[in-house]
Amino acid sequence: MLAGFQDVTFEFGSRVLVEDATWHIHPNERIGLIGFNGTGKSTLLKLLVGQYQPSKGSVIRSRNTSIGYLHQDLLSFETTDSIFQVALGAFDKVLKLEEEIAELGKQLEANPEDETILHSYSDKLHEMETLDGYNIHHKTEEILQGLGFSNSDLQRPFKEFSGGWRMRVLLAKMILQKPDLLLLDEPTNHLDLPSIEWLEKYLIHYQGAVVIVSHDRWFLDRMINKVVEIFQQQLHFYTGNYSYYQEEKALRMDLQQKAFENQQDYIRQQERFIERFKAKASKAAAAQSAIKRLDKLEIIEAPTNERPNIRINFSIDKTPGKIICELKNITKQFPAISIVENADAEIERGDKIALIGANGKGKSTILRIVAGTESFEGERKWGHNVAESFYAQHQLEALDINATLLEEMQHCGSQKTDLELRTLLGCFLFSGDDIDKKIKVLSGGEKARIALAKTIISKANFLLLDEPTNHLDMHSVELLIEALNKYEGSYILVSHDRHFVSNTANKIWEIIDGKIKEFKGTYTEYLEWKERMAAKEKQSLIQNSQDSKVNKISKPTPITNNEQRTTSNDFVSKEHKKELQKKQKELAQAEATLDEIRQRKIVLEAQLTDPSTYADKEKFLQTETDYKKIQVELKAAEARFETLFEKVMELEG
Repeated sequence: MLAGFQDVTFEFGSRVLVEDATWHIHPNERIGLIGFNGTGKSTLLKLLVGQYQPSKGSVIRSRNTSIGYLHQDLLSFETTDSIFQVALGAFDKVLKLEEEIAELGKQLEANPEDETILHSYSDKLHEMETLDGYNIHHKTEEILQGLGFSNSDLQRPFKEFSGGWRMRVLLAKMILQKPDLLLLDEPTNHLDLPSIEWLEKYLIHYQGAVVIVSHDRWFLDRMINKVVEIFQQQLHFYTGNYSYYQEEKALRMDLQQKAFENQQDYIRQQERFIERFKAKASKAAAAQSAIKRLDKLEIIEAPTNERPNIRINFSIDKTPGKIICELKNITKQFPAISIVENADAEIERGDKIALIGANGKGKSTILRIVAGTESFEGERKWGHNVAESFYAQHQLEALDINATLLEEMQHCGSQKTDLELRTLLGCFLFSGDDIDKKIKVLSGGEKARIALAKTIISKANFLLLDEPTNHLDMHSVELLIEALNKYEGSYILVSHDRHFVSNTANKIWEIIDGKIKEFKGTYTEYLEWKERMAAKEKQSLIQNSQDSKVNKISKPTPITNNEQRTTSNDFVSKEHKKELQKKQKELAQAEATLDEIRQRKIVLEAQLTDPSTYADKEKFLQTETDYKKIQVELKAAEARFETLFEKVMELEG
């Protein structure tokens, strides 16, 4: 066991977050820590690293266990060092060793015959090699580039970057440290889709335990093989990914409901028996026994959700024409980057578009161009009867800071009753006395939720949504998905939440080579199409390579008009011809073997990207072992093919 809790109770004032909680974290576990906002997920992580102390019970940390903890508070870190130096700080021991080796090298130059210095120098070099110290710069570059940094970024000062990019640097440092237990609190919050996908691939092969707090269920589904849920001050454990947890929890709730109903029937029967016979002398003893049985009965609680399944409904005032918006010959450039050049696109009534891609590609810029709040070259044309509503971070500035939450919602002109508005605010994590708070006392995330709530009840027939799920928990995201699926209008959205995108969009836009490329279909269908295209391209490259090799092998030696064709024995001996035929046969067999190994490697790679593989520890370990073996086989097969190919070419020459 690496770390955990034993009978831990933790309280904030009079509020109990967990009671008598026991949780043991073992090596190589991939755990998703989940629960509604405010139930104490981040608090549990702080308990694990010792930032908080429990009211009762004990926190267990193995003496030799190293723990890495990524959390939002790290954003307060400041330095003038480059981001490369900050990330390289993960290798403190190696950096110190480098200094020692450099100092010993100077001493050795001054005293080349000193055996003591020579031995120390040799030992330090060996230690450096053991620690793989010569590769730390390459590893650091690789991790930073995987998280979205360009080569030109690496030497820029850390302080020049925004909070989201700083968090990526600190995540890189954490990954490079390779702790035995990695605690990640919302690691995808500041990542774009390519960076999230890179992080997934990296963590899949991470040699350590990982505990993840995240509202990105797509990420959780791919990453975890165990779920720990905080529910009603207790920890509940599920083996499997997030989708399995949902199914299993629904089953548990159903069984608990049936057990509750059966027990209530039993209690009513016993109470009727007691009431009927307690006054009869002949039945008094039996009635007393029934009372004692009820007193000893362990009551089964009725299963309840901590948050009700409220429905968000919003409508449109007027129906627009067939075309919502046309973009023609759109060009947008910034001093350091070109977003689009002579790009065309069209939004039709009923379109529900997700604009995807890496950060810096111009997704939010395109959204602002459509909304008319960004300058550009070209033509943007609204369709007939279009009433738009734009949600973005800058919309927070339009909130009336002196209004209460309820008053701000009343200003929307949606004609909803106060009760309906209170219900809607509950969906966006505001309840009770929260609705009487002034806008000016809200945090940035709370203001964002209010701005989003205003957007979706505006009765607009076209919505523009820039990262609408950023400050919502999973339950609220589901409610928003349900609302958007019932929405009769059209919308275009930018989001890095793949679950949200895959359940809302019917078209995908991606900015590629300065153009807006459109895919008609869902995000899942888009990913499947990209995989097919990549596989097709890979197969085409393999086929072209094979055809090229075959042509080189079988290409006849050209002869001029002045030459006369003679028998083979005029040029080569029978033995030479026999050797050539033998090597050609071996080459064909080597090529077939190489193809077969490549196909097995593709199958194993597919298994390593399948979340179900990680739900079964034995299957995962076996697949990982097979993958390492196949890499060795492939290398040997490629070497043999190249050797035979060169030999055949030599014999033919």
